[in-house]
Amino acid sequence: MNYRKTDLQHLWHPYTDITKFEKTEFPVIASASGVRLKDTTGKEYLDGISSWWCVNLGHSHPHIVNSVVQQALTLQHSITGGMSHTGIIKLSEMLSAIAPGTLNRVYYASDGASGVEAALRISIQYWWNLGEPEKKNIVSLSGAYHGDTLGTVGLGFLPRFHRPIEHVVNRSLQAAAPHCFHCPFENNCSLQCFSDMEQLLRENAETTAAVIIEPVCQGAAGIRIYPPGYVTLLRKLCTELDVLLILDEIAVGFGRTGEMFASDLAEIQPDLMVTGKSLTGGYLPMSAVITSPEIFESFRPTSLRDTTFYHGHTFSGNPLASAAAIAALEVFKNENVIEQSKTPATLLAGAFREFREFPGVHNSTTLGCMSSLEISQDGGGASTASRIAEMSLQKGLIIRPLGSVVYLWPPLLTSATDMKEMLCIFGDCLKECL
Repeated sequence: MNYRKTDLQHLWHPYTDITKFEKTEFPVIASASGVRLKDTTGKEYLDGISSWWCVNLGHSHPHIVNSVVQQALTLQHSITGGMSHTGIIKLSEMLSAIAPGTLNRVYYASDGASGVEAALRISIQYWWNLGEPEKKNIVSLSGAYHGDTLGTVGLGFLPRFHRPIEHVVNRSLQAAAPHCFHCPFENNCSLQCFSDMEQLLRENAETTAAVIIEPVCQGAAGIRIYPPGYVTLLRKLCTELDVLLILDEIAVGFGRTGEMFASDLAEIQPDLMVTGKSLTGGYLPMSAVITSPEIFESFRPTSLRDTTFYHGHTFSGNPLASAAAIAALEVFKNENVIEQSKTPATLLAGAFREFREFPGVHNSTTLGCMSSLEISQDGGGASTASRIAEMSLQKGLIIRPLGSVVYLWPPLLTSATDMKEMLCIFGDCLKECL
């Protein structure tokens, strides 16, 4: 089969310029193992973005693969509406054990956006259940990304992505986001950037159901890493003003920041936490909203009103995805993944400090196994970032630019040898393109 030809005849690729893509010799991946993917010609590529930020434990981990295979032999699907199955019960107990604080009620969806949609609806209905329907607005950060459904697009609205649907999107209230690469306070950080959020919340607390943020890193905005202290301040303010706090940990959860969850870095408990991507090791689609007992209890119907949560997904708590998630959590524990991730994280931090000094680089930073480097406008900005990504692909490293930002987001189990190879290719491409 001529895979490329057939692809161009039938497949619609996400986030892809169709005309430009048709002119490229794009790789067609046939297999993967560890941090390497292999295409149909046999060429290998280092996975520098954990396959869209989800394959935290690397590809083809035997424990996850074997768990899914064994599950497929016994139970492939079973609904969770009005009944249950053994896998989802075990997974829910495991997630409750590692979730921050008292979060111990788990609602399952199919992907990150549907998880966020569920969290929004839970938050709004929570206040309706309590007899406060006026608390219905959502506050978010500018530049936020929480998914591509019409509901989640309204939480951030990135003009480059969403302008064609602007006229039908219900926009949230948005506070100015922290942006350390372009700090208006000259990087003398005492979290002055929190003042905009504080003012917005104080002015709208009586009508606000919840605040939702991507804690410590705004991903699609350009891997904007910011201090955990911002999240700590927000938790305190939400408690004071009686507003729910939703943390979207879809991208940053499960060890990405150097802790199991970004909530742990901020030393706080949100009211709702949304997880996804690496929940199953990135092997199968699944997301989860983990809430406090207080929120769950408000959905218990009374003699006065039916407060049932009438919201669900066909594959909510799917047994195959549950098996993958259970196995992934077992890998985290048995292989001490958080500790192992310090090796690639340390190498990443050291290299990106050096990259910061390259002519044409505006700034760079890292946190755990996340990194971000912005090309200065004098260095060519977005066009240079695109050239760096294209050259990296030719040299066997998969990365994707975000405007003028290039980044590495390696699997947590990346060995020192593989991490050094990624950084060598990345650094060489920087030098050649800047």
